[in-house]
Amino acid sequence: MARYTGPKTKIARKFGEPIFGPDKYFEKKNYPPGQHGLAKKRKKTSEYGTQLAEKQKVKYTYGVLERQFRNLYGRANKMKGRTGENLLLLLESRLDNLVYRLGIAPSRAAARQLVTHCHITLNGEVCNIPSAIVKPGEVVGVRERSKSLEVVQDSLSRSSNKYPWLEWDGGKCAGKYLSLPDRTEIPEAINEQLIVELYSK
Repeated sequence: MARYTGPKTKIARKFGEPIFGPDKYFEKKNYPPGQHGLAKKRKKTSEYGTQLAEKQKVKYTYGVLERQFRNLYGRANKMKGRTGENLLLLLESRLDNLVYRLGIAPSRAAARQLVTHCHITLNGEVCNIPSAIVKPGEVVGVRERSKSLEVVQDSLSRSSNKYPWLEWDGGKCAGKYLSLPDRTEIPEAINEQLIVELYSK
């Protein structure tokens, strides 16, 4: 499966935000990459460029490819309510994102790997599809023989259940997706309206 495996700090510098999480290298060089990085800061971006950059930022943040993203947008557009918010709710409901949010993995990329390597269960059954959309009420857990994995134990020891739409059971090493999150509860700085405007052209 194709995915981005290049330098993450370079992408974070491109968008001016640590989209992959805390990054000491980003803090040192908080300006666009390249030979003329500092000069690019003063260059005015077109309306289309701003919209495209926002879409690319969301794709990199959630680790979604172009075709997947376009399909999710089409699905969000058919749902009731605001298309932009629906898109974010679908992205938040992906299995790999919930594994990350529950603290089972330290990053979305690590969560994706845990899912594809059959370490994660959905409602008690092993699920190896990172893009699977989880519905409220369903339970995401760690496979019995995978609970002792060092990466899982380290991540769980550092995490705290800070999202009100998720409930973690340490004894069972599983978390319940209680409800769809409210837009204001999603911590990422995303302007979803720009994405809607881009696809509406």
